[in-house]
Amino acid sequence: MAVYTPVTQEQLAIWLKNYSIGTALELKGISSGVENSNYFLTTTHGQYVLTLFEKLTRSELPFYIHLMAHLARHGIPCPAPIADRDSEILGQLNGKPAAIVSRLAGASEMAPSVSHCAAIGAILADMHIAGQSYGRRLDNPRGPRWWHDTAPQVMPFLAPDEQAMLREELRFQDSHRLDQLPRGVVHADLFRDNCLFESTAGMPRVGGIIDFYFAGNDVLLFDVAVTVNDWCSDASGELDDERAQALLAAYQAERPLSEAERCAWPTMLRGAALRFWLSRVHDYHLPRPGEIVNAHDPTRFRDILRLRVAAGDAVPWAV
Repeated sequence: MAVYTPVTQEQLAIWLKNYSIGTALELKGISSGVENSNYFLTTTHGQYVLTLFEKLTRSELPFYIHLMAHLARHGIPCPAPIADRDSEILGQLNGKPAAIVSRLAGASEMAPSVSHCAAIGAILADMHIAGQSYGRRLDNPRGPRWWHDTAPQVMPFLAPDEQAMLREELRFQDSHRLDQLPRGVVHADLFRDNCLFESTAGMPRVGGIIDFYFAGNDVLLFDVAVTVNDWCSDASGELDDERAQALLAAYQAERPLSEAERCAWPTMLRGAALRFWLSRVHDYHLPRPGEIVNAHDPTRFRDILRLRVAAGDAVPWAV
């Protein structure tokens, strides 16, 4: 999330006349992330999140908006889109497609414990199960095709050894295509800052999963790998065995994984690291102008990829 397109109080007041959520009291830009313009919106009726979509087109957005509505109906704690007076959940504000969703309770935990990792593993499995009945389809927009399209753009910004590593990893992933594994809707960006926690009887409880705008249809195990790489890596990028085991065991308690998925696990961890190394190099060196923009350091996922390659098959798995 970020802010690229400013919204004035006058623009907001006119736009909110299409909704039945009261009048605006406060609009505050959200500075984290890199894709859309996001604001915390407080009205006389409650608290919401306003998003102006910077890249996604109006024709692409229904997949994401209706996915959140579908998951919310199935008990997944995610933002629920707010319809306007004409029952539309997508509008246009300041020349950009825009939507209002409910604001969820809780806060992100950037230093997750074993209990936090178990909680996110369970909710990720629940999301995957609920997503099986979602009727719309969209291939993962940051899947292998995007990797190959993006690699030539970022090569000039990489050191020679990094260029060699990128070429080799693309070759490796192409030789280990795993499309036959179970597929469905994936969040594809379930990092620690995209989960909100509350505490119940001293134990962490997932209060919200947010930022579904990288979601799509892909191998479900890819989503697990993305999540484990972020939630269960230490400062150097090495996997923490205890946290990884907790997340994977909780996931499997809800959706048991096949032997083929277990065999594919090391390759999938590498693919998930590759995806975010590429995107962070791209966003860091080829940014879009914005009012508030925080590009992530790409070296984090470069190092994670190197470590996953070095580990080979010796990566944690739940028993």
